Amino acid sequence: MKIRPHLLLAVIAVVLAAVTGCSVSNSGDSSKPTIRLAYQSFPSGDLIVKNNHWLEEALPNYNIVWTKFDSGADINTAFIAKKVDFGAIGSSPVARGLSDPLRIGYKVAFVLDVAGDNEALVARNGTGIESVADLKGKRVATAFASTAHYSLLAALAQAHVDPKSVDIIDLQPQASLAAWQRGDVDAVYTWLPTLDELRKTGKQLISSRQLATDGKPTLDLGVVRSDFAAKNPKVVDAWRQVQARALNLIKSDPAAAAKAVAAQIGTTEADAAAQLSQGIFLTPAQIASPEWLGTQGHPGNVAHNLRAAAEFLKEQNQIPSVPSQADFDAAIYTEGLPGVFDDVH
Repeated sequence: MKIRPHLLLAVIAVVLAAVTGCSVSNSGDSSKPTIRLAYQSFPSGDLIVKNNHWLEEALPNYNIVWTKFDSGADINTAFIAKKVDFGAIGSSPVARGLSDPLRIGYKVAFVLDVAGDNEALVARNGTGIESVADLKGKRVATAFASTAHYSLLAALAQAHVDPKSVDIIDLQPQASLAAWQRGDVDAVYTWLPTLDELRKTGKQLISSRQLATDGKPTLDLGVVRSDFAAKNPKVVDAWRQVQARALNLIKSDPAAAAKAVAAQIGTTEADAAAQLSQGIFLTPAQIASPEWLGTQGHPGNVAHNLRAAAEFLKEQNQIPSVPSQADFDAAIYTEGLPGVFDDVH
């Protein structure tokens, strides 16, 4: 499996054209260096950081540019094009990004959340689908190369359903909702906030929380370009600290957290609070532990999680080969852990 250079460049051009006009900058000061962040609209601490301008406050000597993307696959493409420095992206696209043929030069520096009930598979009412096993011969939408796509394949494997017997189509969340409303698809595996809209007229078959319990966890991760991190370790520290501050706010003041998220995704504070309650948010201390990112020089279980995801993707013929565990260990940014979180409140 190889990507032809001219095709890859064409894909990159399409994605970058799609996000033109979706960037938000705090300044146009040409004398300042620029930090470029890729974000998604799922409820997370990343949206709190963006809404409250905490990174701009922490790094006043930089221009901060936020660009919205629809999925991790698009963010991977932007990293390949070297158009972003940081990104909020799911563990499955990260596993894909670290594997052949992409081999993207980025490192995992933060765990934004662990997927719980905020990602799920829902069947449309009236389709007669009552379980994952009933998906054979049906049309199911998901965003390819996303955590939802990974979880859909895991759910099918668990139910002993051959993916080839299901018509799986590649649709971003909003496009899948439109297809659902037209009756063009029978089921969708996606994430919030689109997921809540689907639940209104559908039956949930399985959630990512259940799959995690069964050994197929998915995460939303914060990644940073490897060369950027090597040249700007203090910037990475500052970014981690404001992300940790957002996690603390979710725990200590959920109303304030919901207010910030609501402003970013365009919903009510009550709805944002309900959406946040469906995710699993770690504490900074947990993130800087062997169970997750690990400590300086000692990558944690996230590296093993990513390799397991890559092994599953290889089994499903989504990638051609699986990198070594050493490669995944090297892709975890452990510099400064756990001390970087000592002064976070």
